[in-house]
Amino acid sequence: MTWHNGRLEALSGDITTFDVDAIVNAANSTLLGGGGVDGAIHAAGGPEIMEDCRRIRKDRYPRGMPAGEAVVTGAGRLPCKYVIHTVGPVWSGGGSGEDQILAAAYRNSLDLAAEIGAHTLAYPAISTGVYGYPKDQAAKVAWKVISARLPHNRLPEKIFLVFYTVTDLMAFLDAVPEPEEP
Repeated sequence: MTWHNGRLEALSGDITTFDVDAIVNAANSTLLGGGGVDGAIHAAGGPEIMEDCRRIRKDRYPRGMPAGEAVVTGAGRLPCKYVIHTVGPVWSGGGSGEDQILAAAYRNSLDLAAEIGAHTLAYPAISTGVYGYPKDQAAKVAWKVISARLPHNRLPEKIFLVFYTVTDLMAFLDAVPEPEEP
């Protein structure tokens, strides 16, 4: 499914297998791995990603990276060049600024992708796993941020929204405008 003249595509798959310039990691604030997408990226990428994350923690975020921020590391054994780590919000019912924090996570990772010259970028569904963000609401936030940025930014040229299951892809598709005809 594509939008924005083919610049945005949603599909299901394993983000660790995408041969793009950068993938986004739905990290936790420790940057030291975890479950879900975070654990899969660290496992597939190998120890180089963890070494980079430890340096970032030591030099920049000794108390942990705040939600909404983004940093970049190498990709280790992954087929991409970079991993952009961003921390999404934990869902607390919607009254604690979760939408703004999630939007910041998408914006900051998009900005960082452009900064490193990433022509292609793949996103997971940030905060919708163990952080409990409702999938339909998260889809709307992601859609709004990415759709607002694409017409005004040259990079990334192509963004993939990668959902691990078809069920998650369908939840996204149900929450956003109809895809464009090919």
